[in-house]
Amino acid sequence: MTYTIIKNNAIGMFYSMLIENDFYVLTGENTTQEQHVFHHEVSKKFIQFHFCLSGSGTFIFNNGSYVLPIKNDQSLLLYNPEKDLPIDLKLDPESSIVTLIISIRKFHSFFSDNVSFVSFLTEDNRDKKYYQDGYITPSMSVVLNQMLNFNLNASVKPLYFKGKAYELLSLFFNKNEDADLEQCPFLVDDSNVAKLKKAKDIMISQMADPPTLKELSETIGLSLKKLKEGFKQVYGNTVYGFLLDYKLEVARKLLDSGTYNVNEVGLQVGYSTSSHFIAAFKKKYGTTPKKYVQSTD
Repeated sequence: MTYTIIKNNAIGMFYSMLIENDFYVLTGENTTQEQHVFHHEVSKKFIQFHFCLSGSGTFIFNNGSYVLPIKNDQSLLLYNPEKDLPIDLKLDPESSIVTLIISIRKFHSFFSDNVSFVSFLTEDNRDKKYYQDGYITPSMSVVLNQMLNFNLNASVKPLYFKGKAYELLSLFFNKNEDADLEQCPFLVDDSNVAKLKKAKDIMISQMADPPTLKELSETIGLSLKKLKEGFKQVYGNTVYGFLLDYKLEVARKLLDSGTYNVNEVGLQVGYSTSSHFIAAFKKKYGTTPKKYVQSTD
């Protein structure tokens, strides 16, 4: 399994991970105020599943003659057996997306005993173009956020991503989510998922001076217990663990930009002393900010 950076700059980060033969995942985040464009070749033998977690974007087809928008909490399934369908995506500011790319042959094998369960696999439809839009369910939102915000040792990351990719496909075609009620009752409620997303946005917007957990729970209207449990379920980390990872990732991007020195970057992400920033950065990335900058020159 390979994990490849498609683009990584001050505007956006896009990654491609091969899950197994004929099955891979793309993740993209645009964390700035500028639109970012990226391209990825996809042949006609593949099906595309797109999930927009935040913000919005636009897919461009036929050299701009046809566009297809995707918005926050929306999914798109695209398949065209007649011609290649490369991904040309304009991702708007403060937006994130996860895409699954899988060959029709491999996908068909998942449902070979019951192809009627998926309409475009039936004999009448399997060689026709197919388009389906829909909404991201709460259970899918949990998995998607975990894929974007995972904080794992590099040695287990491929296994984790593979499991999440299959889980996401299962949830996409699941017609009954009653099983989720047993696992995590309050997350099935869309309003609670929205509150957890609001909590994440608040922590990000106030990362230099974040609220306490009690203040955060009161602001979003969730009990402290549900905030702690729900946040970890959705984002795969504690509230402050997520914030720490986010701050250090922002710091790394600022260092990449070459615009700020180490002290300035530390202050921007909320460290009052450079020594605390340097220690936190080294713990996460295994090197000091100064050495990191020197290694990228």
